Amino acid sequence: MNDKLKPLSLLNPEGYEGKNNMSLSRGALSDLGFLSCFNLRSSDLTEFLTDSPEVIEYRQMTVRDITDVPECLAALRRCVPIMSDICDVRRLSAGAEAAEDYLYGITEAELYISLIDALASSLLPLEEKLSSPAMKELCARIRYLSEDEGSKKIRERLEELSVRVRDIKSVTIGVNLDSRLAPETIGVVSVGQDRFSTPGAIEKLLRIDRRREDAGFIAPLLEVSKSFTDREREALNKALREALSSVFKNNFRAWRAVVREYVLSNADFILGLLPEIEFLRAAGDFISSLDAKGVKRAFPKVFADGREFRAVGLVNPMTALASENEMVPNDIAFDENAGIYVLTGPNRGGKSVVTCAVGQAAVMAQLGLPVACESLETSVFDNVFCHFPSGDADTVDKGRLGEECTRLYGIISKITDKSLVLLDESLSSTGSYEASCIASELLCGLSAAKCRAVFSTHLHTLASDIPAINERSEKYGGVKIDSLVAGIDSGERSFKIERRAPEGLSYASDIAKRYGLSFENIMKAVSGREE
Repeated sequence: MNDKLKPLSLLNPEGYEGKNNMSLSRGALSDLGFLSCFNLRSSDLTEFLTDSPEVIEYRQMTVRDITDVPECLAALRRCVPIMSDICDVRRLSAGAEAAEDYLYGITEAELYISLIDALASSLLPLEEKLSSPAMKELCARIRYLSEDEGSKKIRERLEELSVRVRDIKSVTIGVNLDSRLAPETIGVVSVGQDRFSTPGAIEKLLRIDRRREDAGFIAPLLEVSKSFTDREREALNKALREALSSVFKNNFRAWRAVVREYVLSNADFILGLLPEIEFLRAAGDFISSLDAKGVKRAFPKVFADGREFRAVGLVNPMTALASENEMVPNDIAFDENAGIYVLTGPNRGGKSVVTCAVGQAAVMAQLGLPVACESLETSVFDNVFCHFPSGDADTVDKGRLGEECTRLYGIISKITDKSLVLLDESLSSTGSYEASCIASELLCGLSAAKCRAVFSTHLHTLASDIPAINERSEKYGGVKIDSLVAGIDSGERSFKIERRAPEGLSYASDIAKRYGLSFENIMKAVSGREE
């Protein structure tokens, strides 16, 4: 195979044949907000996840070109619709009749030429600004395809074939009659590039009005659009297409031999990049949106082994895009003293936002994308499991608590020491005493499994049980559990996450005072009402 046309990946290093052990469900991607931001037509976002630091580093170089050179992203935006159109034409041409197949083939070739022209005109002028091996190689191949002698001949041949077919405006049909003037045989006499008209002398003799729709006919037979049923019209179209196929059969042979073979082999190389280019375009648009909102971003340092996860200035990118307020960045790290966190704090204090942000950072890192933070060092995860509030849970047979427990057991049965587990307000379907008992068992199990996890919860008393849970799980070699707190400053939510033990019921007391529900305010209200 010509090296200029062999398969190329913009996301994986040449010759990389490593096995990806990173998996993630579409449900988890949806919970983390990715499916709404990465609406891919020709692939699934899960296909681009990787646990290889080598692949991640290679992708980061490609993505840097997309983000640092805006014209490069614009070039991808421009070519994706053309590539999608080529795929659509191929799909429509499958099983088409000869005449239609000819038209589809010309359309595909024209789209292919326009794609090469679009890439050449938009990417090649940027070549000196691009630094990634992938984009450099893509530019080299586009230059070859645009300057190749075969490509020039195809352009000439395509123009000739296109004129022959697309400029057909009329077909002259001959009818042989028998002795009773009944049609005996009917066939195509000629094709023309002008609408049919009678010779000038006959036109004058018969006083034909050229302004009429049927101008040029001595005696019009039928107006197809009005006189034929759908079935009759299709029968006529089929007969005409078959006749034209006979007329152009030599052109068909020339087309298949000269044009289509060349276009198919070259277009396959380009179309093979469609899923990756579509992904890079979506990623570039997403990152551009974050840049427009002033969200800091950094390419993470990713390790194959270990239990690293150290994020500085982390924010939730989905929330940042949806909010008009400036996001409060937070630091969070899994280390020898905290493989699992219990995150408590006031309602709407940022617990869910931070819990999601940890998962989003892990996914973006393993897609090869920059993370919404100042810096991130992380080991790879083999999966990210989410247990978030569900509005469509199967609660008829099991009840809501039973459904929650079933979902949680499904997660426990799959996790490894390389998994990330995110629990947001789990077990909120029952009372605090029952929930705390079940949560303690759950945390003990997560600790023994040695996964990394964040458990965002309204169960403030659960945090006070952490020493006892650690003591129990230590017997099984479990990782340590620590406490995170979403802070309140003078009764106002700070959205700042701190690594410390919660202060009992101080949150409830602050909120009560803020809304006038302290005992003193209640007594004043009651006394004032009695007066």
